[in-house]
Amino acid sequence: MALDRLLALPEPVKDIKLNVHSLLTGTLSLDEEQRWGVALAAAFASRNVTLVEQIKVAAGEHATAAVMADAYAAATLMAMNNVFYRFRHFAKKGYGDKPARLRMNRLAQPATNKATFELMSLGVSAINGCEVCVESHEHSIIKAGLSEDQVYDSIRIAANITALATALAGAPLLT
Repeated sequence: MALDRLLALPEPVKDIKLNVHSLLTGTLSLDEEQRWGVALAAAFASRNVTLVEQIKVAAGEHATAAVMADAYAAATLMAMNNVFYRFRHFAKKGYGDKPARLRMNRLAQPATNKATFELMSLGVSAINGCEVCVESHEHSIIKAGLSEDQVYDSIRIAANITALATALAGAPLLT
């Protein structure tokens, strides 16, 4: 019911409605904690508080305190890291030799587990367009024993939650 309310979208964005419904309720390679964690991290990355609240409600019991905390931490840490590492990648000068001096302890000690936190971080890094971070998180996910299908499904969720945020922001303008 909560998901139906969230996905009450106008006809022009029916594809996003169908995609999000399928990704959040259908068969995926991700477990429920991973699926909803990536969705919540993507919602936090969208900076749309209403969307975060609605996804939390739709997630129900899967939006545990640990999942919420890690989704929030992943979105905020990647907001910092994605800007910083994109700069170092784009600048292509000697900045790579300088220490980052950015605190990221949560990456090593998440509330859920390392692989789930990495999936959340990967989704947010893809949203933010940081090639270096995407490569790093994808490598960590595979090293943790997860599959390419799990990587792919997390990106599909992140992409569609981002599209959902855009659809929700634009819907009032159609009337």
